[in-house]
Amino acid sequence: MSETAVRLQKFIADAGLCSRRAAEQLIAQGEVWVNGKVAVIGQKIDPETDKVTVEGSQVRSSVQPKITLAVHKPRGLVCSNDDPHNPETIFTLLPPQLAKHRFFTAGRLDKDSEGLVILTTDGDLAQRLTHPSNQVVKRYLVVLETGFPREKIPRLIKGITIEGEKLKVEYANLINVGPGGIATSIDVHMHHGKKREIRQLFLALGHPVKRLKRYQIGAFPLRGIPLRAGKQLSPAQIESLFEQPGLAPRRLGVRPAPRSKAATKALAQPSAAKPAARPPAKRLAKPSHPGKR
Repeated sequence: MSETAVRLQKFIADAGLCSRRAAEQLIAQGEVWVNGKVAVIGQKIDPETDKVTVEGSQVRSSVQPKITLAVHKPRGLVCSNDDPHNPETIFTLLPPQLAKHRFFTAGRLDKDSEGLVILTTDGDLAQRLTHPSNQVVKRYLVVLETGFPREKIPRLIKGITIEGEKLKVEYANLINVGPGGIATSIDVHMHHGKKREIRQLFLALGHPVKRLKRYQIGAFPLRGIPLRAGKQLSPAQIESLFEQPGLAPRRLGVRPAPRSKAATKALAQPSAAKPAARPPAKRLAKPSHPGKR
C-alpha cells in the first residue's frame, strides 16, 4: 500500500458522500466495493489507483472544500438530500454555486419544525455534531396548543419511556407565565434528540405541540438569520457550536429576527475579523413557491 493510502470510510466522507459513521454503516451493509470486491470495515485504499463504488456508483477521489452553513429552516421543508414525497427540501435553498457540492445536515429538524440547521460538506464535523458523546446542546422554543402547568416541568426532565425509548429534556422553563403558573410557551434544552422526541414527549403528557423552533446550538444563536436565509460559518463560529454556555435562556434567541437588506445578497465568505463579530446572514435562494410554508 502506498503512502497515499487512507481508510475507506474517510475517503468516502472526504468525497462528500456522507459522514464517516454513515460510511462505516454502508460498508457493514455490503454497499461498498473496492476494485470489484466487497469492502470490509477498517480497509485502506489508495485514492489514486483503487476504484471505489457505493451503492453501484463510483466515488470520485476529488476532495470537496469544507463549507459549513447555518440556515434558518422554514416549516414545510424536510432535511433530506432525496425525498420522492417532498420535492422541496432544505437543500433547495442553496444557491447554484453551493448546490454543486454535496451537503448534508448535522442534526435534522422535522418537516413541521423550523429554526437553526447546520449544513456541511465536512463529514468529520457532521459526526462530531451528531455523536451523543459530544453532548451538543440544542435550544428550542416550544409553543403548545394548551397551557402547560409549572408542576409538570419535573416530568419533562425525568422523562417518559415510550415503546422502550426514554424521552426527556435537560432543561425546561415556562415563558410568559399566566395565572396559576400555566403557559403555552416553553424554553427547552437537550443534547441528544431522537426523531420527533420533543413532540412525542409533550403529546404523551397531553399537550400537543403547535410550533417548534430551534433557536440555538451550543453558543451559536439563530438570531440575525432571516427565514430561508443562511450564512457561512468561520472556524470560531463552528467551534461555538460545541460550547456549553449553561442553562440560562437567551431572551432574544426566541424572538423572530428582523429582515435586513443584506439578506438578499449572495452568501459571503467567512470574515477574518474578530470571532465575536457576526456577519449579516445572506439569503440562500428565492423560494420556489413564495406563499408556501
